[in-house]
Amino acid sequence: MTMSSLDSATVTLQQLVDTNKSQQHKLAEQLTAMVATSIQKASNQADSGQAQSIAHIPFQQFRLDSRQLEANDVFVLLKSQTANPQKSRDYLRQAAEQAAFTLSEIDPSVLLSEANNSSSTSSEPKIDNIADTQQPLAALPCSALYVPNIRDFLGSLIQARLQYQQSVTLPTVVAVTGTNGKTTISQLVAQLTQLMGQSSAVMGTAGNGRLGALVQASHTTGDALAVQQFLYQMGTEHAEILALEASSHGLDQQRLQGMPVTVAIYTNLSRDHLDYHADMAEYAAAKAKLFDKAHFPDLTHAIINIDDEHAKIMLDTANASDLTVWTYSLDSSKAATFVAVDITPSLQGVKINLRTDFGDEKTDNIEIVSPLLGRFNVANLLAAIAVVVALDAKSGANAKRAERIAPAITQLQGAVGRMQRVPSNDGCFIVDYAHTPDALSQVLASLKTHCKGQLWAVFGCGGDRDAGKRPLMAQAGLAGADRVVLTADNPRTEDPNVILQDMQAGMTTEQYQRTHIEPARQTAIEYAVSHSGSDDIVVIAGKGHETYQEINNVRYDFDDSVVLQQTLNQAGRV
Repeated sequence: MTMSSLDSATVTLQQLVDTNKSQQHKLAEQLTAMVATSIQKASNQADSGQAQSIAHIPFQQFRLDSRQLEANDVFVLLKSQTANPQKSRDYLRQAAEQAAFTLSEIDPSVLLSEANNSSSTSSEPKIDNIADTQQPLAALPCSALYVPNIRDFLGSLIQARLQYQQSVTLPTVVAVTGTNGKTTISQLVAQLTQLMGQSSAVMGTAGNGRLGALVQASHTTGDALAVQQFLYQMGTEHAEILALEASSHGLDQQRLQGMPVTVAIYTNLSRDHLDYHADMAEYAAAKAKLFDKAHFPDLTHAIINIDDEHAKIMLDTANASDLTVWTYSLDSSKAATFVAVDITPSLQGVKINLRTDFGDEKTDNIEIVSPLLGRFNVANLLAAIAVVVALDAKSGANAKRAERIAPAITQLQGAVGRMQRVPSNDGCFIVDYAHTPDALSQVLASLKTHCKGQLWAVFGCGGDRDAGKRPLMAQAGLAGADRVVLTADNPRTEDPNVILQDMQAGMTTEQYQRTHIEPARQTAIEYAVSHSGSDDIVVIAGKGHETYQEINNVRYDFDDSVVLQQTLNQAGRV
C-alpha cells in the first residue's frame, strides 16, 4: 500500500488507543491520558461546536507544517527553537481552517489570549480576566488540545497511525552520534550488512534511502514526521537494517522518539553547534541521550570510542541503562573491545591488525585490508565492524563473527565527500566534509604521512554560525598543512570577507606567508590546482557531498568534486 492510499483512510485517537494497548513503550498510556484530557476539555467547553472530544474525531494524517495540511489532517504545533509567538499564532489560525483538530505543545488558549492583550493588536478586544482565556480558543474553527509533553510520544504516535492502516515489519535501527564520522560509519554499516546478506538503508547528511539510490536530505536528522515516514517506507521496501545519523539537534528536540534503535554508536565530540548548545557539556549531554533506554527502549548495545575525552558520559549513560557496552580504540595500550594494534597506511588504503577482547573470549589479531584513506577512518571502520558483530548474534561467538567480516571489508567504498579522491595524472586531490577544527586536523594529519611534497588545505567557514570557531579552523589548517587557501564556504547572509577576516585573527607573519586568501571558492580551487606540484596533496575541505553554495538565502549549484574535476581537466592534469 502506498503512502497516498494511507492518506485516504481515517482513524480516531480512540482507535489508536484501542490498537496499542499491548505496546511496551507506553504509547497507549500516553494516548489514554491525552484522550482523557480531550474529553475533559470538551465537557468544559461552552461552545457546542467544540463539545466533541478530540478522541473521537476521524482524521487522516499528522502534519507538522501548516502549509502541508489537507482537509481532516491533524496539525501538531511545536515550539519554535527561536520563540516567536506571532508565528505560532499564525500557524495555529491557518491550520484551524482545515485541520480535523490541533495538538499543541504551546498552550493555545494562552497563545491566543496573548494576542488579544498585545498592544500591537488593536482590532481584537483585550482580555483581562484569566477565566476568559477560553474565549478566543472556542472561536477557532477546530478543536485545539494542549499537550505539553507531545514530543515524548509524537514519533510513536505517528508510527502507530502508519501501522494502523497496514502493519509492516520495521527495520532494525542502528544510530550513530558524534561530531565527526557519523556519515561514514552509517554508510559502512549499511555496506557491510548488505555484503553479509542483509537488506540495508541509510538516513543522514549524505542522503536517505537504499545504497546507490540516496535522495538528498535538508537536515542530518529530519523532523519526527519525516523520520517516521521514512522508517515506515523502508519497512514497506523490506529493508532489514537502517543505519542513521543522530544529530545533537535531533536528539535534543526528540525528533528520533519512537525509533527502534537497537545499537547506538558514539564517535567523538569537538567544537561544533555552539550557536545552538550553550557549551560543550550541554552538547555532550544531548549526544548521551542516544544511550538512555528511557528514550530508546529497544537498545541492546552501545559502541563507544574510548579515545575521545567525552566518552565517559556516554559510558555512564549506557551502563546505567544496562546495555552491552563495547568500546573501540586506536591505542594498542588500551583495554578496548576492538583495538587496531597496528596500522600501515598507503594511498590505496590501510592494513590493520585488529585485536578483539570480549572478556572471556579473546582472539589472535585479525588482519584487515581497508580501501579507506586516513587514520580516523580506521576508527570509523572499527565502529562499523562492532555494529555488524552485534547484529550478527545468530552466527555464534563474537570473535568468530569479527573474523567472518574481514573479507567483506576489502569491498567497502568511502562515503561521497569523505576523503574522496578525485582522479588526476599527477598530484593527489581530495574532497572532504571536514568543517570543524578537529575534523580538519585529523584529515591533514592522516594525509601528511603520505605526502612527499607539500600538503595544501583549501577551506572556509559557514556564515550565520558559531563565529568563535573561525580562527580555530584557520589555525587547524595552518598547523596541519604547508600551504593554506582561505575561501568562502556557505556564507549564507554574511559577507564572505567578514568571515575571512574573523578567520585571520591571531595569525602570525609566518602563517600569512603560507596563506592565500580568495573569497570566490571556484577561484580558490583553481589557484590550488595551478600552484600545487606533482608530489603535492590538495584537500578541498568543508563542503564534501554538498552540491550547492548558499549565498544570501539562495542555493547555487556548486559541487567541490565536480568543480575540482573540471579544473584538473582544464589544467591538463587528468
